Amino acid sequence: MITVAVIDDEATARKMIARILSQAGYSVEAFDCGNSFLQRMDQEPFDIVFLDLELPDRGGLEILIHIKATHRDTEVIIVTGHGSVNNAVEATKAGAFHYLTKPCRSHDIRLMAERAAEKLRLHRENVHLKSQASEGSLIPGFIGNSKAMQAIFETIVKVAQVNCNVLLEAETGTGKQLTARAIHDLGARKDASFVYFNCGGFTEELICSELFGHEKGAFTGADTRKIGLLESAAGGTVLLDEIGEIPLSMQVKLLHVLQERRIRRVGGTRPVDLNIRIIAATNRDLKELVKQGKFREDLYYRLNVVTIRLPGLSERREDIPLLVHHFIAKANKAFVKDIRGISPQALALLMEYGFPGNVRELENIIQHAVALTEGKKLTPEDLPSRLRKFYPQGWNEEELLSLDEVEKRYIARVLSKTDHNIKAAGRILKMSRTTLWRRIKKYGLVGAPGSKNA
Repeated sequence: MITVAVIDDEATARKMIARILSQAGYSVEAFDCGNSFLQRMDQEPFDIVFLDLELPDRGGLEILIHIKATHRDTEVIIVTGHGSVNNAVEATKAGAFHYLTKPCRSHDIRLMAERAAEKLRLHRENVHLKSQASEGSLIPGFIGNSKAMQAIFETIVKVAQVNCNVLLEAETGTGKQLTARAIHDLGARKDASFVYFNCGGFTEELICSELFGHEKGAFTGADTRKIGLLESAAGGTVLLDEIGEIPLSMQVKLLHVLQERRIRRVGGTRPVDLNIRIIAATNRDLKELVKQGKFREDLYYRLNVVTIRLPGLSERREDIPLLVHHFIAKANKAFVKDIRGISPQALALLMEYGFPGNVRELENIIQHAVALTEGKKLTPEDLPSRLRKFYPQGWNEEELLSLDEVEKRYIARVLSKTDHNIKAAGRILKMSRTTLWRRIKKYGLVGAPGSKNA
């Protein structure tokens, strides 16, 4: 429950404000002077303080400065007479949330308390999310409390302890390299090399040279011996990304490596033994490629000892707030900024967006917003236009109506314009009389004065 202190030496004003706030559901304590309040405040801070600037023992501005210096999260609302409005304005500059002029209206007191409580709630939610993000998950580098990600974490921890090949199936931007790195770091090979190679877009000759290495003079331009990536990862882990793009002829050679655990450098005659772990990753359906004859079935089963399918961001939307705060903190550090959170409206846009680029796209969006915003909190206007193109400037959730509500209001408007002539209204709405009557009954528009069946 939100705790509120009311400090005012005028008994009538003090009791009135306290009564209104108590009736609104707040836990309220009232004080007639500043010293007794400060003693109580030091024991257990209040969430919101209604503070009169004119007190018999201490100045209100002095109390405000003390509150913001010792309990910066407490929101202070100044209460003042008409003659001290300038002082109240100065107090807001010193950190007060806002001010009210006497005599205070009940509505204004409740509204000011609600706004201060909402600010406190958002601040605490931001702090909680930042804490969760900084604490991380079971695996360093990963952010996510969703069931989908918790299951992935458990699988990674288990498979890291087993020296087997792993196949990662995931859309672009979901963290394939991060997952492979986690398997490596949590396993017995963590002190050896982790090597990454993207198989997409290379010829067989280039893949052979990169993975297997070559001897001096093996081909034109081979002026020195080159150690391949597989050999250089001795004792460690090799991530073969986009494995579905590898040419069929190269698949035969890779299968041989997995079976024999040895290679020959291009142009070489002596085999080189390998002690490595292979993790393959793909954003394609390898089973379907096998059916189409584009991927060897025997190689598929060699790679697919354990399969980990990483969920897309649309499958773990509950992790978006955590990720957003993590990326804000990361962008703050990179751009030397101090963005302190995100507005509910901006977060709502992100929660509804499809994220075809997954987590990588979300990070890019937050980097864009943090880099360009001039405020202290990200708003819908800071987000890329593709996210806010369906929403007007300054929209809020209350303005977004359901389709049923839109239809109800439009039918009611047409009925009003046609003086509730069902035939005329149906002609405008392009509805049969029966369909229109069903809608009228559905939305409780039956019996409107002046209804006509003609």
